[in-house]
Amino acid sequence: MTSKNTAPTRTRLLLALWDLGGTQQEVKKGQLTKRIVSKSQKVADYQGLFEELQNQGAIAISKKGYSLTSGKGLEVLGEGLRSGDFKFEGTIVGTWAANALVKWISQIDVAVTGADVPVNGKRAIASYDEFKSVALNVYDKLNQNYNLDDLVPIYRIRREIGDRVSREDFNEWLLEMQEKDILQLQGGSLSDSDPDKLEDSITTPVSGLRCYAKHLNS
Repeated sequence: MTSKNTAPTRTRLLLALWDLGGTQQEVKKGQLTKRIVSKSQKVADYQGLFEELQNQGAIAISKKGYSLTSGKGLEVLGEGLRSGDFKFEGTIVGTWAANALVKWISQIDVAVTGADVPVNGKRAIASYDEFKSVALNVYDKLNQNYNLDDLVPIYRIRREIGDRVSREDFNEWLLEMQEKDILQLQGGSLSDSDPDKLEDSITTPVSGLRCYAKHLNS
């Protein structure tokens, strides 16, 4: 994919993910690629673009699908749609794209305000849906970078997200992810039993101290 086409293609990808409900739920890979990959292209042609958006914090990627972060993802999408470089290629625009643009325009106030107030240069997390996307993105990054075998210490997730979310919201939303069978919070001991790391883990009402998270869809 040439650099000349990257910006509009990136915007079209984010628009498709948003239209498919990517800020509320994970969108299956095949469902998204069916919209954005033309007959003359291959899914592999988009691999670099997906990785770029993930590193940028605009999308989260799991083994099964993609989700759009309601903070950074919506910000990048909005900037792309307003850019003078954005346009659809060819002479025929897909019905999904036209309808998605109409929906974006009708919801523009709601969509753009999802990107709330910056905290230490990063936008604060204001909703469970955004927290879920960010937490899964952080989980995948830590799991891959440190070979954690799908058991990521909760204290590392909390510290990676940092001040973008309060301790109370982090606890509440992480437990909600467990209730919805997205994460399984597990016990076990930390290697050094550091009190600060244990403090940054989480205590559940029924099972007590939980130190690790496992993504059930991974």
